[in-house]
Amino acid sequence: MCTGMHRTLALMIAGGVLLAKEPSSARHVIIYKESARYAGWPANHGIWQWGNEILVGFEVGHVRTSSQYHAIDYERPEEHVLARSKDGGESWTIEKPDGLRPPPGARIAGVPAEPGGKPVSNFEGQMNFTAPGFAWTLRMESFHVGPSRFYYSEDKGKSWSGPYKLPDFDTPGTAARTDYVVDGKHEATVFLTAAKSNKKEGRLLCARTTDGGKTFKLVSWIVPESDGYAIMPSSVRLSPKSILTSLRRSAPNGNRIELHRSDDNGVTWRQVSIVTPEESAKSSNPPSMIRLKDGRLCITYGHRLPPFGIKARISNDEGKTWGEELWLRQGAGNYDLGYPRTVQRPDGKIVTAYYYNDKADGERYIAATIWEP
Repeated sequence: MCTGMHRTLALMIAGGVLLAKEPSSARHVIIYKESARYAGWPANHGIWQWGNEILVGFEVGHVRTSSQYHAIDYERPEEHVLARSKDGGESWTIEKPDGLRPPPGARIAGVPAEPGGKPVSNFEGQMNFTAPGFAWTLRMESFHVGPSRFYYSEDKGKSWSGPYKLPDFDTPGTAARTDYVVDGKHEATVFLTAAKSNKKEGRLLCARTTDGGKTFKLVSWIVPESDGYAIMPSSVRLSPKSILTSLRRSAPNGNRIELHRSDDNGVTWRQVSIVTPEESAKSSNPPSMIRLKDGRLCITYGHRLPPFGIKARISNDEGKTWGEELWLRQGAGNYDLGYPRTVQRPDGKIVTAYYYNDKADGERYIAATIWEP
């Protein structure tokens, strides 16, 4: 039997479910947890890093246990929240900056937002994407047709400017989550979910700004329209011309995470691989993809089938093939979890933030797993 950390075949029985052993390096840290509160969806907000200083966004509402898929009360208001760590994810403090509040009357993915934010306006300034303390978050009001808006910070997320309008690119609307690649001082490539022509979610597009966010130009559609959806991209740049985008896909033959590649700076795309094996694909969760310091790719995602938890896969060949699935954490109360965002610390360890639950009728909370790739 192989006894390597990531290839351990030992199994244990927990609650009647056969569990694979987690990597011995994995440590779990609570980021935010409050009784009767629902904290969720870091992938919708974003994660930013300055060395060992990490900032992650998420939303907080109220738990409502019922037959609905997410145990959140859709009638009570929700708020944007940030968590900051200055020690590489070991400890966290909670922040609620006024500048990040949603606009008046907005809903956050179907849940009413707490009042107090400013109205959305057109952006007439110029962002410096390479500024030392820069952070950018792209948000949506509806996961079907938007509208979408953005905020930016120049002081590591302590204060924010916005909200500013994102264009619809001649679609029924965009449903933005934070996914962008910085290409220069005033140039960045963004990856957005847009509504299909039938106003259902969704289809992915690649857009670019070269004037610091004052205007955006549609570069390409990453995938054609289909009966299912292609949403929630997570992207990395390999070179001045090559970009990889992972995405969450539904299709008649099953849900999955796919990897697509462009070698002409986003003009055309081709599918490289299907990241999730069949069993994990059925669970449907968005990916978080990063390029490790040694050049490998790492994708993390939630697993929404028993034994519910968080998984990862690593590729040595720019995503053509993937190593075995790694269980980062497992044994949650039910499927209402995941939506991770991941960064690599200066010492090489990985910090994966996600939302989680210990029991089906309990609170949802934000946690992080610190592990070695």
